[in-house]
Amino acid sequence: MPHLFDEFSLKDVRLKNRIGVSPMCQYSAVDGVPNEWHRVHLGALATGGASLVIAEATAVSPEGRITPGCTGLWNDAQAEAFAPIVQFIEKHGVVPGIQIAHAGRKASANKPWEGDNHIDAGHPDAWEPIAPSAVAFGAHLPRVPREMTVDDIARVREAFAASAGRALEAGFKWLELHFAHGYLGQSFFSPLANKRTDEYGGSFRNRARFLLETLAAVRRVWPENLPLTARLGTIDYVEGEQPMEESIELIRLMKAEGLDLIDVSMGFNTPDVSGVPWGEHAFLGPVAQRIRKEVGIPAATSWNISDPQKTDELIRSEQVDLVLLGKGLLSDPHWPYHAAQALGVEMPQRLLPDQYAWWLKR
Repeated sequence: MPHLFDEFSLKDVRLKNRIGVSPMCQYSAVDGVPNEWHRVHLGALATGGASLVIAEATAVSPEGRITPGCTGLWNDAQAEAFAPIVQFIEKHGVVPGIQIAHAGRKASANKPWEGDNHIDAGHPDAWEPIAPSAVAFGAHLPRVPREMTVDDIARVREAFAASAGRALEAGFKWLELHFAHGYLGQSFFSPLANKRTDEYGGSFRNRARFLLETLAAVRRVWPENLPLTARLGTIDYVEGEQPMEESIELIRLMKAEGLDLIDVSMGFNTPDVSGVPWGEHAFLGPVAQRIRKEVGIPAATSWNISDPQKTDELIRSEQVDLVLLGKGLLSDPHWPYHAAQALGVEMPQRLLPDQYAWWLKR
Protein backbone atom coordinates (compact mmCIF):
# COMPACT_ATOMS: atom_id res chain seq x y z
CA MET A 1 0.00 0.00 0.00
CA PRO A 2 1.62 3.31 -1.07
CA HIS A 3 1.92 6.31 1.22
CA LEU A 4 2.57 10.02 0.78
CA PHE A 5 6.34 9.67 0.63
CA ASP A 6 6.53 6.69 -1.70
CA GLU A 7 7.79 7.20 -5.24
CA PHE A 8 5.34 7.45 -8.11
CA SER A 9 6.18 6.68 -11.74
CA LEU A 10 4.19 7.72 -14.79
CA LYS A 11 5.54 6.88 -18.24
CA ASP A 12 9.28 7.64 -18.06
CA VAL A 13 8.91 10.17 -15.26
CA ARG A 14 9.64 9.23 -11.66
CA LEU A 15 8.44 11.39 -8.77
CA LYS A 16 10.31 11.03 -5.48
CA ASN A 17 7.06 11.34 -3.50
CA ARG A 18 3.33 11.88 -4.03
CA ILE A 19 3.32 15.67 -3.45
CA GLY A 20 3.13 18.09 -6.36
CA VAL A 21 2.84 21.86 -6.65
CA SER A 22 -0.49 22.82 -8.17
CA PRO A 23 -0.48 25.48 -10.92
CA MET A 24 -0.96 28.87 -9.29
CA CYS A 25 -1.42 32.00 -11.39
CA GLN A 26 0.92 34.84 -10.45
CA TYR A 27 -0.32 37.51 -12.91
CA SER A 28 3.21 38.92 -13.06
CA ALA A 29 4.37 38.38 -16.65
CA VAL A 30 4.90 41.04 -19.30
CA ASP A 31 3.70 40.12 -22.80
CA GLY A 32 3.40 36.55 -21.61
CA VAL A 33 7.10 36.29 -20.73
CA PRO A 34 8.01 34.87 -17.30
CA ASN A 35 10.52 36.93 -15.36
CA GLU A 36 12.47 37.11 -12.10
CA TRP A 37 9.29 36.73 -10.06
CA HIS A 38 8.55 33.36 -11.69
CA ARG A 39 12.16 32.25 -11.30
CA VAL A 40 12.09 32.93 -7.56
CA HIS A 41 8.52 31.68 -7.02
CA LEU A 42 8.89 28.39 -8.88
CA GLY A 43 12.49 27.94 -7.80
CA ALA A 44 11.57 28.28 -4.13
CA LEU A 45 8.78 25.74 -4.49
CA ALA A 46 11.24 23.36 -6.14
CA THR A 47 13.45 23.42 -3.03
CA GLY A 48 10.66 22.72 -0.53
CA GLY A 49 10.45 18.94 -0.85
CA ALA A 50 7.72 18.44 -3.44
CA SER A 51 8.43 16.08 -6.33
CA LEU A 52 6.64 17.98 -9.08
CA VAL A 53 6.27 21.70 -9.80
CA ILE A 54 3.58 22.64 -12.33
CA ALA A 55 3.88 26.19 -13.62
CA GLU A 56 0.78 28.36 -13.71
CA ALA A 57 -1.99 28.34 -16.31
CA THR A 58 -0.07 29.52 -19.37
CA ALA A 59 -2.00 30.91 -22.31
CA VAL A 60 -1.79 29.29 -25.74
CA SER A 61 -2.66 32.58 -27.46
CA PRO A 62 -2.83 36.26 -26.47
CA GLU A 63 -6.63 36.27 -26.17
CA GLY A 64 -6.37 33.14 -24.02
CA ARG A 65 -4.85 34.99 -21.07
CA ILE A 66 -6.95 35.58 -17.99
CA THR A 67 -5.25 38.94 -17.38
CA PRO A 68 -2.57 40.99 -19.16
CA GLY A 69 -0.14 39.60 -16.56
CA CYS A 70 -0.54 35.91 -17.45
CA THR A 71 2.31 33.85 -18.86
CA GLY A 72 2.13 32.51 -22.40
CA LEU A 73 3.63 29.96 -24.76
CA TRP A 74 2.46 31.34 -28.07
CA ASN A 75 5.95 32.47 -29.14
CA ASP A 76 9.54 31.30 -28.84
CA ALA A 77 10.65 34.18 -26.59
CA GLN A 78 8.30 32.92 -23.89
CA ALA A 79 9.61 29.38 -24.18
CA GLU A 80 13.20 30.63 -24.00
CA ALA A 81 12.41 32.53 -20.79
CA PHE A 82 10.93 29.40 -19.22
CA ALA A 83 14.00 27.28 -20.05
CA PRO A 84 16.33 28.42 -17.21
CA ILE A 85 13.48 28.06 -14.71
CA VAL A 86 12.97 24.50 -15.90
CA GLN A 87 16.69 23.80 -15.59
CA PHE A 88 16.75 25.05 -11.99
CA ILE A 89 13.76 22.92 -11.01
CA GLU A 90 15.26 19.81 -12.59
CA LYS A 91 18.68 20.46 -11.06
CA HIS A 92 17.11 19.92 -7.65
CA GLY A 93 15.63 16.54 -8.51
CA VAL A 94 12.13 17.86 -9.12
CA VAL A 95 10.04 17.24 -12.23
CA PRO A 96 9.16 20.45 -14.12
CA GLY A 97 5.59 20.64 -15.38
CA ILE A 98 3.37 23.26 -16.95
CA GLN A 99 -0.34 23.78 -17.45
CA ILE A 100 -1.45 25.25 -20.78
CA ALA A 101 -4.78 27.01 -21.02
CA HIS A 102 -7.23 29.31 -22.75
CA ALA A 103 -9.38 31.50 -20.51
CA GLY A 104 -12.37 31.73 -22.87
CA ARG A 105 -15.10 34.03 -21.57
CA LYS A 106 -13.14 34.72 -18.37
CA ALA A 107 -10.35 36.41 -20.35
CA SER A 108 -9.52 40.13 -20.46
CA ALA A 109 -9.81 40.58 -16.72
CA ASN A 110 -7.99 42.71 -14.19
CA LYS A 111 -5.58 41.06 -11.79
CA PRO A 112 -7.37 39.75 -8.67
CA TRP A 113 -5.88 42.43 -6.42
CA GLU A 114 -6.91 45.09 -8.96
CA GLY A 115 -10.58 44.12 -9.06
CA ASP A 116 -10.74 40.60 -10.54
CA ASN A 117 -13.33 41.95 -12.97
CA HIS A 118 -13.49 42.38 -16.72
CA ILE A 119 -11.40 45.23 -18.06
CA ASP A 120 -13.64 47.86 -19.63
CA ALA A 121 -14.08 47.08 -23.31
CA GLY A 122 -12.69 50.44 -24.44
CA HIS A 123 -9.54 50.22 -22.33
CA PRO A 124 -6.28 49.80 -24.29
CA ASP A 125 -5.38 46.71 -22.24
CA ALA A 126 -8.68 44.95 -23.02
CA TRP A 127 -9.42 42.43 -25.75
CA GLU A 128 -12.46 40.54 -26.96
CA PRO A 129 -13.16 37.29 -25.09
CA ILE A 130 -14.28 34.29 -27.13
CA ALA A 131 -16.29 31.29 -25.99
CA PRO A 132 -18.44 28.41 -27.27
CA SER A 133 -21.52 30.62 -26.96
CA ALA A 134 -22.28 34.32 -26.57
CA VAL A 135 -23.16 33.83 -22.91
CA ALA A 136 -21.52 35.92 -20.19
CA PHE A 137 -20.16 34.28 -17.05
CA GLY A 138 -21.90 36.94 -14.97
CA ALA A 139 -21.23 38.67 -11.64
CA HIS A 140 -17.80 40.35 -11.81
CA LEU A 141 -17.24 39.04 -15.37
CA PRO A 142 -20.22 40.48 -17.26
CA ARG A 143 -18.81 40.84 -20.79
CA VAL A 144 -20.63 38.81 -23.41
CA PRO A 145 -17.99 36.85 -25.37
CA ARG A 146 -18.02 36.40 -29.12
CA GLU A 147 -19.27 32.96 -30.11
CA MET A 148 -16.45 31.03 -31.74
CA THR A 149 -16.69 29.98 -35.35
CA VAL A 150 -15.54 26.53 -36.44
CA ASP A 151 -12.41 28.21 -37.79
CA ASP A 152 -11.80 29.78 -34.35
CA ILE A 153 -12.12 26.34 -32.78
CA ALA A 154 -9.57 24.87 -35.18
CA ARG A 155 -7.18 27.77 -34.58
CA VAL A 156 -7.30 27.41 -30.78
CA ARG A 157 -6.95 23.64 -31.00
CA GLU A 158 -3.76 24.04 -33.02
CA ALA A 159 -2.56 26.75 -30.62
CA PHE A 160 -2.71 24.18 -27.82
CA ALA A 161 -0.60 21.81 -29.90
CA ALA A 162 1.93 24.53 -30.77
CA SER A 163 2.22 25.55 -27.12
CA ALA A 164 2.78 21.92 -26.14
CA GLY A 165 5.66 21.80 -28.62
CA ARG A 166 7.20 24.92 -27.10
CA ALA A 167 6.79 23.47 -23.61
CA LEU A 168 8.78 20.46 -24.76
CA GLU A 169 11.47 22.67 -26.26
CA ALA A 170 11.72 24.56 -22.96
CA GLY A 171 12.43 21.25 -21.20
CA PHE A 172 9.16 20.55 -19.37
CA LYS A 173 8.59 16.86 -18.62
CA TRP A 174 4.94 16.97 -17.47
CA LEU A 175 2.10 18.65 -19.36
CA GLU A 176 -1.37 19.49 -18.07
CA LEU A 177 -4.28 20.72 -20.18
CA HIS A 178 -6.54 23.13 -18.31
CA PHE A 179 -10.09 21.93 -18.93
CA ALA A 180 -11.53 23.24 -15.64
CA HIS A 181 -12.54 26.36 -13.72
CA GLY A 182 -14.87 27.83 -16.31
CA TYR A 183 -12.15 28.42 -18.88
CA LEU A 184 -12.52 27.51 -22.54
CA GLY A 185 -12.27 23.72 -22.45
CA GLN A 186 -14.61 23.53 -19.47
CA SER A 187 -17.06 25.91 -21.15
CA PHE A 188 -17.37 23.63 -24.16
CA PHE A 189 -18.16 20.66 -21.93
CA SER A 190 -20.60 22.40 -19.60
CA PRO A 191 -24.29 22.76 -20.55
CA LEU A 192 -24.27 25.81 -18.28
CA ALA A 193 -22.00 27.62 -20.74
CA ASN A 194 -22.35 25.81 -24.07
CA LYS A 195 -25.60 26.62 -25.91
CA ARG A 196 -24.39 25.73 -29.42
CA THR A 197 -26.54 23.78 -31.84
CA ASP A 198 -23.80 22.58 -34.20
CA GLU A 199 -21.39 19.64 -33.85
CA TYR A 200 -19.74 21.32 -30.83
CA GLY A 201 -22.86 21.69 -28.71
CA GLY A 202 -25.95 19.93 -27.43
CA SER A 203 -25.28 16.24 -26.86
CA PHE A 204 -22.58 14.85 -24.60
CA ARG A 205 -20.41 13.78 -27.54
CA ASN A 206 -20.72 17.19 -29.17
CA ARG A 207 -19.86 19.07 -25.97
CA ALA A 208 -16.89 16.75 -25.46
CA ARG A 209 -15.64 17.18 -29.04
CA PHE A 210 -13.40 20.24 -28.52
CA LEU A 211 -11.68 18.68 -25.51
CA LEU A 212 -11.07 15.36 -27.27
CA GLU A 213 -9.86 16.99 -30.48
CA THR A 214 -7.52 19.27 -28.54
CA LEU A 215 -6.14 16.37 -26.50
CA ALA A 216 -5.54 14.38 -29.70
CA ALA A 217 -3.77 17.35 -31.33
CA VAL A 218 -1.50 17.77 -28.31
CA ARG A 219 -0.85 14.03 -28.06
CA ARG A 220 0.54 14.08 -31.61
CA VAL A 221 3.13 16.65 -30.47
CA TRP A 222 3.82 15.59 -26.90
CA PRO A 223 6.09 12.49 -26.66
CA GLU A 224 4.50 9.20 -25.68
CA ASN A 225 7.10 8.64 -22.97
CA LEU A 226 6.18 11.81 -21.05
CA PRO A 227 2.99 12.31 -18.99
CA LEU A 228 0.08 14.09 -20.63
CA THR A 229 -2.49 15.04 -18.03
CA ALA A 230 -5.60 17.21 -17.78
CA ARG A 231 -7.38 19.13 -15.06
CA LEU A 232 -11.11 18.66 -15.55
CA GLY A 233 -13.99 20.29 -13.74
CA THR A 234 -15.92 17.12 -12.99
CA ILE A 235 -18.55 18.72 -10.77
CA ASP A 236 -20.07 22.19 -10.23
CA TYR A 237 -22.26 21.56 -7.19
CA VAL A 238 -25.12 23.40 -8.92
CA GLU A 239 -28.31 22.47 -10.73
CA GLY A 240 -27.92 22.11 -14.50
CA GLU A 241 -24.33 20.85 -14.43
CA GLN A 242 -23.24 17.88 -16.51
CA PRO A 243 -23.98 14.60 -14.70
CA MET A 244 -21.01 12.91 -13.05
CA GLU A 245 -21.57 9.99 -15.43
CA GLU A 246 -20.75 12.32 -18.32
CA SER A 247 -17.55 13.49 -16.65
CA ILE A 248 -16.53 9.87 -16.12
CA GLU A 249 -17.31 8.94 -19.72
CA LEU A 250 -15.35 11.94 -20.99
CA ILE A 251 -12.30 10.88 -18.96
CA ARG A 252 -12.69 7.35 -20.33
CA LEU A 253 -12.63 8.76 -23.88
CA MET A 254 -9.68 11.00 -23.02
CA LYS A 255 -7.77 8.00 -21.73
CA ALA A 256 -8.38 6.27 -25.07
CA GLU A 257 -6.89 9.34 -26.79
CA GLY A 258 -3.72 9.11 -24.70
CA LEU A 259 -4.45 10.83 -21.38
CA ASP A 260 -2.13 9.50 -18.65
CA LEU A 261 -3.57 11.07 -15.48
CA ILE A 262 -6.65 13.07 -14.53
CA ASP A 263 -6.43 16.03 -12.15
CA VAL A 264 -9.91 16.13 -10.59
CA SER A 265 -11.26 19.60 -9.95
CA MET A 266 -14.42 21.72 -10.06
CA GLY A 267 -16.12 23.39 -12.97
CA PHE A 268 -16.68 26.96 -11.76
CA ASN A 269 -18.95 27.49 -14.76
CA THR A 270 -21.21 29.89 -12.89
CA PRO A 271 -20.77 32.42 -10.07
CA ASP A 272 -23.93 31.00 -8.45
CA VAL A 273 -22.19 28.26 -6.45
CA SER A 274 -23.36 27.56 -2.92
CA GLY A 275 -23.06 23.80 -2.39
CA VAL A 276 -19.28 23.34 -2.32
CA PRO A 277 -18.27 21.56 0.92
CA TRP A 278 -15.39 23.92 1.60
CA GLY A 279 -15.05 22.83 5.22
CA GLU A 280 -14.09 19.24 4.39
CA HIS A 281 -10.46 18.26 3.97
CA ALA A 282 -9.75 17.17 0.38
CA PHE A 283 -13.49 17.10 -0.39
CA LEU A 284 -12.82 16.00 -3.98
CA GLY A 285 -11.02 12.87 -2.82
CA PRO A 286 -14.10 10.61 -3.03
CA VAL A 287 -14.90 12.01 -6.51
CA ALA A 288 -11.35 11.24 -7.64
CA GLN A 289 -11.54 7.76 -6.14
CA ARG A 290 -14.70 6.96 -8.08
CA ILE A 291 -13.15 8.18 -11.33
CA ARG A 292 -9.88 6.36 -10.66
CA LYS A 293 -11.75 3.11 -10.04
CA GLU A 294 -14.31 3.31 -12.85
CA VAL A 295 -11.96 4.56 -15.57
CA GLY A 296 -8.79 2.80 -14.43
CA ILE A 297 -6.60 5.90 -14.67
CA PRO A 298 -4.20 7.51 -12.18
CA ALA A 299 -5.75 10.51 -10.45
CA ALA A 300 -4.70 13.63 -8.58
CA THR A 301 -6.66 16.35 -6.84
CA SER A 302 -6.26 19.66 -5.03
CA TRP A 303 -8.52 21.86 -2.85
CA ASN A 304 -8.39 22.14 0.91
CA ILE A 305 -5.48 19.76 1.45
CA SER A 306 -3.43 20.66 4.51
CA ASP A 307 -3.37 18.08 7.31
CA PRO A 308 -0.43 15.64 6.85
CA GLN A 309 -2.17 12.60 8.36
CA LYS A 310 -5.35 13.12 6.34
CA THR A 311 -3.31 13.77 3.21
CA ASP A 312 -1.33 10.57 3.74
CA GLU A 313 -4.63 8.71 4.12
CA LEU A 314 -5.74 10.02 0.69
CA ILE A 315 -2.88 8.01 -0.79
CA ARG A 316 -3.14 4.99 1.50
CA SER A 317 -6.90 4.63 0.86
CA GLU A 318 -6.23 4.84 -2.89
CA GLN A 319 -8.45 7.86 -3.43
CA VAL A 320 -5.66 9.48 -5.46
CA ASP A 321 -2.16 8.69 -6.64
CA LEU A 322 -0.88 12.24 -6.24
CA VAL A 323 -1.86 15.34 -4.27
CA LEU A 324 -1.36 18.81 -5.74
CA LEU A 325 -1.01 21.57 -3.15
CA GLY A 326 -1.54 25.27 -3.80
CA LYS A 327 -2.29 27.62 -0.93
CA GLY A 328 -0.73 25.22 1.57
CA LEU A 329 2.63 25.63 -0.17
CA LEU A 330 2.28 29.39 -0.44
CA SER A 331 1.74 29.47 3.30
CA ASP A 332 4.54 26.98 3.97
CA PRO A 333 6.88 26.28 1.03
CA HIS A 334 8.45 23.50 3.13
CA TRP A 335 5.15 21.75 3.81
CA PRO A 336 6.52 18.41 2.50
CA TYR A 337 9.40 18.56 4.99
CA HIS A 338 7.08 19.41 7.88
CA ALA A 339 4.61 16.73 6.77
CA ALA A 340 7.42 14.17 6.74
CA GLN A 341 8.32 15.18 10.30
CA ALA A 342 4.70 14.83 11.41
CA LEU A 343 4.42 11.39 9.80
CA GLY A 344 7.65 10.10 11.32
CA VAL A 345 9.55 9.75 8.05
CA GLU A 346 13.20 8.93 8.69
CA MET A 347 15.59 11.81 8.00
CA PRO A 348 12.95 14.18 6.58
CA GLN A 349 15.65 16.74 5.79
CA ARG A 350 16.65 14.53 2.83
CA LEU A 351 13.70 16.08 1.00
CA LEU A 352 15.54 19.39 0.93
CA PRO A 353 18.61 20.67 -0.93
CA ASP A 354 21.97 20.18 0.78
CA GLN A 355 22.13 23.90 1.58
CA TYR A 356 19.16 23.42 3.93
CA ALA A 357 19.43 19.73 4.80
CA TRP A 358 22.90 19.99 6.34
CA TRP A 359 21.76 22.59 8.86
CA LEU A 360 18.59 20.69 9.71
CA LYS A 361 20.17 17.27 10.21
CA ARG A 362 20.68 17.80 13.96
